[in-house]
Amino acid sequence: MMHNGNFWIAILLTALAGSATAVGSFIAFFAGPRNYRFLSWGTGFAAGVMIYISFIELMEEGLEMAEGFYNADAAGWIITGAFFVGILIMFIIDQLVPHEHNPHEARSEEDLAEVGRHAHGPGALTIEDAGRLERTGVMTALAVAIHNFPEGLVTFLAALQDPALGVAIAIAIALHNIPEGISISVPLYYATGSRRRAFTWSALSGLAEPLGALIGYALLRPFLTAGVMGIVFAGIAGIMVYIALDELLPTSREYSRGHDSLFGLLGGMFVMAVSLLLLG
Repeated sequence: MMHNGNFWIAILLTALAGSATAVGSFIAFFAGPRNYRFLSWGTGFAAGVMIYISFIELMEEGLEMAEGFYNADAAGWIITGAFFVGILIMFIIDQLVPHEHNPHEARSEEDLAEVGRHAHGPGALTIEDAGRLERTGVMTALAVAIHNFPEGLVTFLAALQDPALGVAIAIAIALHNIPEGISISVPLYYATGSRRRAFTWSALSGLAEPLGALIGYALLRPFLTAGVMGIVFAGIAGIMVYIALDELLPTSREYSRGHDSLFGLLGGMFVMAVSLLLLG
């Protein structure tokens, strides 16, 4: 059932999605802390893609695969349960990460600007503030890496089963990784004055996605029958809906002006709907 011929495509898509944290790092260096309005549309768009594809594509495919192994009634209960287990997994991960370093907590423009409140440029902070900001950046990078493990597995398994579906999910994950890269780079850049160090931590956190994909696949591969993949797809849907509702939409609203967030959300749904029709 698993299409192993798609292995390298799946790895590539997962790595590209993870590398978006590095893109966020570049934006943090050159955009300035009050020029992030585009993130409202981008994160709203990613939320729209994730929500639409979860309910219209992943849950439907998951149910079809499960019905090949279970009767219709049992398959419905199993797939529904797997969806909420996916949500529960992300909730538990969130509870294990300190609130102030959690990438699922939205960072407003004011929060990011406050990082440099004592500085006219990197290096102008006191030693105490610099040390605190550096710890914040490093801890945020580690928190992002922890979250990226399951997200990498999500992208990889979807692409392994269906590369077109994997592309859509990779784009959504990449858009959601950009503000995470910013949240890592801003404090590290102001604390150390080093673009290289800030970029390195952001990039390393993104590498957790392909690493999580490989580790997860190695553990799950012996069990990935069609029935199990149906359950996995439903769990992936739950994970993505949680990310969209808990992180992307609050972040989009923080950066929003007027209806930016809503337009991004609806735009993501529309593009995903048309893409699925064209690919169908």
